[in-house]
Amino acid sequence: MPERCVACVRRRLTAALAGSTIYHMTSTARRSPRLPLFPKDTTVNSAGHLEIGGCDAFDLAREYGTPLYVFDEGTLRQQCREFVERFSARYPDTMVCYASKAFLNRAMAQLVKDAGLGLDVVSIGEFAIARSVDFPSERVYFHGNNKLQDELAQALDWGVGRVVVDNMYELQLLDSLARERSMVQQILLRVTPNVDPHTHEFTTTGVLDSKFGFPIATGQAAEAVKEAMRLQGVNLLGLHFHLGSPIKETAPYEAAIRIVLEWARDMKRANDFDMVELNVGGGFPVAYTVEDNLPSIAVYADAIIGTMSNLLMKMSLLPPRLTVEPGRAIVARAGVALYTVGALKEVTGVRRFVCVDGGMSDNIRPPLYGAKYEALVANKANEADVHTVTIAGKLCESGDILVKDIQLPRVATGDVLALPVCGAYCVPMASNYNAIPRPAIVFVDRGRSRVVRRRETNEDLYGLDNL
Repeated sequence: MPERCVACVRRRLTAALAGSTIYHMTSTARRSPRLPLFPKDTTVNSAGHLEIGGCDAFDLAREYGTPLYVFDEGTLRQQCREFVERFSARYPDTMVCYASKAFLNRAMAQLVKDAGLGLDVVSIGEFAIARSVDFPSERVYFHGNNKLQDELAQALDWGVGRVVVDNMYELQLLDSLARERSMVQQILLRVTPNVDPHTHEFTTTGVLDSKFGFPIATGQAAEAVKEAMRLQGVNLLGLHFHLGSPIKETAPYEAAIRIVLEWARDMKRANDFDMVELNVGGGFPVAYTVEDNLPSIAVYADAIIGTMSNLLMKMSLLPPRLTVEPGRAIVARAGVALYTVGALKEVTGVRRFVCVDGGMSDNIRPPLYGAKYEALVANKANEADVHTVTIAGKLCESGDILVKDIQLPRVATGDVLALPVCGAYCVPMASNYNAIPRPAIVFVDRGRSRVVRRRETNEDLYGLDNL
């Protein structure tokens, strides 16, 4: 059963008895421009504290400790609904699959299951987490550029819905495993259309020089279609491409859809290949900073479906099922990282450092990708910004910087910093570097909080070791 956030409930009751409400700031309070980056309906309560999902963030930090990752269930559910509604309204035969690599644990798998979405997994471990909550296997898409034989065998035994085949070795291996089981596995072929999505080179996946997929330009994708249609253990349903992430404009999707559909028409003529499913991947962006101005989900839906529908009509191709795989766009804004301030260091004339109790062990994105974040002081959310500071982690690396040169109120040891838009990739990419236990994860919803992953202990760090 979920735990009630006691301090939060007490504050709400006190406010109700006083005939007032804690959900709106007074007219004299400062409303931070960073507040819209936080989960939907996040506000500042009468104590001047950040409130997420009806729970006081400062109280959450004190109750559960920090670093702490807080996910707002209302935001998660709303993002799931919005993707389904925006795409299905324009193209009813749409399947929305959550890209679980962005963040997955049992609670998240259950939420995605309840929302009726499919699930994109890239390892048998992610599949196992889904199975632990009885996620329907037929709604699972298995991705990856080097699926192991044991992983493929397990996926077949678990009744995976689609295997997205990435290379010729995998195609032939999967065929052999399926025939051993006297079954025919439904597959998509991952193709690379050689479209640059104009994002970070580490997260660009649809260009020619990529470890993923069959290149169209070299003729290898055409050979894969021929081979797949010859084999007896697989049934080629359609095609998949993924350009990268985050993609901040619609043009790359439009270009890739044109290339892939024109090529699919050629495969129809040459090999009698009927594409009954087209999976355009994910990569939908989110705003990480107040300067980010990005297209809405509806704009992407219009561009993708409009381009696809027009081309299908011109080419006389039968309309396929459309599959999209949002990950970051569902979970990023829902997640907030909370840290407690420790040491404060001023290098006169150079920089003010605010040191926190986490860092690159729980969020590797700033040093890895140069990712930029904003922050608020959770217990001083209404106070004016007076200092430029750099938020530094506690890891033994000079590059362990979470946010560089940000304006904040006067920060003191013991304050709690809240970094928004931390729901995607922070937790899955966390490590035990410097033998630091990974943080706890809490879900909040309408004034209630519950631990969905406990904090690691020192014993966990050496529990798998043998002398």
